[in-house]
Amino acid sequence: MGRNKEPITPAVMARILTKAGAPRVSKEAAVKLAEIVQDKAEEISKKAVEIAEHAKRNTVMEGDIRLASK
Repeated sequence: MGRNKEPITPAVMARILTKAGAPRVSKEAAVKLAEIVQDKAEEISKKAVEIAEHAKRNTVMEGDIRLASK
């Protein structure tokens, strides 16, 4: 899935991996994690929008995100 701009950057993923205990993180690992997290976020977002629409709302609420992430 090609993107022009990644909202979730590999640098952020490298920091998360470091906080999780990784002494070193390869660029490839950070890029792959960013892709996976981005894809999962898009999937959850689409489900949350469907939930809000089903509830006849235009606003996606925190509860929609929680429900969509299950």
